[in-house]
Amino acid sequence: MTALNILSEQISTPEPNETPEEPPKVEDTRSSDESPQTSYAITINLAVQDVRDVMEQQKQQGHLLTTKLNILFVVNGALLTSLTISRLIFFLSPFSIGEVVGFLINFTLLINAFLPRQVAVSPNLEDKKFLERYLSLTPEEYQLRMLANQIATYNTNKQRIDDVSQTLTYAAYVTWVIALFVLLHMVSSYFVPGT
Repeated sequence: MTALNILSEQISTPEPNETPEEPPKVEDTRSSDESPQTSYAITINLAVQDVRDVMEQQKQQGHLLTTKLNILFVVNGALLTSLTISRLIFFLSPFSIGEVVGFLINFTLLINAFLPRQVAVSPNLEDKKFLERYLSLTPEEYQLRMLANQIATYNTNKQRIDDVSQTLTYAAYVTWVIALFVLLHMVSSYFVPGT
């Protein structure tokens, strides 16, 4: 063995007497009065941030519902256009009656989903006493009040979004039934002899 190998072995193997160094202990310099107050403020800030995140998700859900509404309008317009071009809707038959009734129901549902609804906002800046009420509060009380307002706003807007979502679900089912009627109507008109 060379001297270099012996030296590298001695460096790599620790001595049995050596103990690992402990990290220095840090004392808590906060006073007992300061800790609950700071913890309370941190909790409020976290709750406010969570509520804002949920409200942002709700806003994105509203945009998604608007996209679905637009898609259903386009699909129904395409179905109506295909029936008009093929002139099948102009001949009286059970399929034509079903298609017309389906389109009436579907466009009624889509327009109902499209109609604007009152969106809740917090804080309501139209309120004349807004400044009097909120500026006299401590920061923690203000955050708690805003948190309560945002929760109420979320619940109000959630009801609106749920209504639109349910209406769009019904419209999607009606669109599917109309598409089935159109398909059966075309098959019976073009491929079944004597109709």
